[in-house]
Amino acid sequence: MSLRRQAARGTLVNTAFLVGVNLLGLVRGFVLARFLTRTDYGLFGIVVISLGTLMWLRQSGVGDKYVQQREADQELAFQRAFTLEALSMALFMVIFAAAVPLVALAYGRHELLGIGYVCVLMLPALALQAPLWIHYRRMDFARQRTLQAVDPIVSFAVAVGLAAAGAGYWAPIVGVTAGAWAAAIVAVWSSPYRPAFRYDRGTLRSYLTFSWPLALAGLGGIVVAQGTVIAVSAHLGVAATGVVVLAATVVQFADRLDQVVSGTLYPAVCAVADRTELLLESFVKTNRLALMWALPFGAGLALFAGPLVHHLLGDRWAPGIPLLRLLGLSAAVGQLAFNWDSYLRARGTTRPIGVAAVASAVLFCAVTLPLLVLDGLTGVGIGMLVQSVAMVLLRLHYLRALFGGFAPLRHVAGAVAPVLPAVGAVLLARAGGWGAVAQVVLFALVTVAATWALERELLREATGYLRGATA
Repeated sequence: MSLRRQAARGTLVNTAFLVGVNLLGLVRGFVLARFLTRTDYGLFGIVVISLGTLMWLRQSGVGDKYVQQREADQELAFQRAFTLEALSMALFMVIFAAAVPLVALAYGRHELLGIGYVCVLMLPALALQAPLWIHYRRMDFARQRTLQAVDPIVSFAVAVGLAAAGAGYWAPIVGVTAGAWAAAIVAVWSSPYRPAFRYDRGTLRSYLTFSWPLALAGLGGIVVAQGTVIAVSAHLGVAATGVVVLAATVVQFADRLDQVVSGTLYPAVCAVADRTELLLESFVKTNRLALMWALPFGAGLALFAGPLVHHLLGDRWAPGIPLLRLLGLSAAVGQLAFNWDSYLRARGTTRPIGVAAVASAVLFCAVTLPLLVLDGLTGVGIGMLVQSVAMVLLRLHYLRALFGGFAPLRHVAGAVAPVLPAVGAVLLARAGGWGAVAQVVLFALVTVAATWALERELLREATGYLRGATA
């Protein structure tokens, strides 16, 4: 099978698994919002975001570097990478355990102590999931995604069951921990190579050179995500933090197809990293394919945030409507050139990734925080939109340096064109007094029609790879 066809079929496999799994996560977010109070949801969000942002700091890039390497003895290469991952996780566990009391003190909530230390128990499970890298590097996506699906399925079942039983904020925390350990057990059990500790100083140097900009990117992510939660909690209260967490849960669904495409292509991109013309072709085409989903989702969220909240979540979440609209626009903009970092990592040029993260953190401090003080949750949404626009411009700058023939304006215009007729049609229908359901149907139909009219050749090429009709 050619690399193109293998990547195309991998995209189909990843889409089938990840869309289903992440739809499950979206449903879980809505179900928990029904069972939990906004304060409980906010407490859960504080711990998850605190853990997640510290995980960004821990972004060692060990898995990415393992996929990129071309050692003769692949079992030894895996064991050396696994050793570095385990050491990194052990250090991170100490840091996180020490940070738990500080987080509880910062928010003035003693409940965060118990929640945080339960999350510490989850961390070894994340290191034990390292054997999934092996399937990923081999582009054995069906095996990899089947094993990965264990985590969200177990997490969903445990969290929803406990929430229905009245466990409050413990429901999602215990669910996340149970899912992580279930995935770790099946990953180790099915590993093609035996996990073992093999330390090598030369391997450590190689991985550090690759990884330090990714760690810097993690630090920038901490500033933005954790800064948002702390600032919103301090200025507007924990209930407002729950609104931010719920809005982020909904908006993240726009990223899922991007993650499918990026995750599928990275091993293939590593295999042809020295062929710039092929990298450019794959970058442009995969961006256009992913944006067929991401841009309509973001635009649709901006258009229909009000009915979504009133009819599905309940009026107590109404303060989040302006934030949802702005984050929908931010998500749509942020998908442009979304997988730029995959190409830089495949080439071993990770420094721009760190630079972009630092720039995002600076914009957050200079723009988003002042807007939060001036205009509350709406100010947060405006600030995030400004950050998204700035990050896209920075990505396009680096991509022009990587791909000499890349035309950023043409790329942006081509990506946005299919969704504009749908937005215009909905605004006209709304002015004419159409109901919300009719507007959603109209939006979907016009989007599909415009996408087919403008992108039919690319869609035919992609389906040709899946059918095996294209080499």
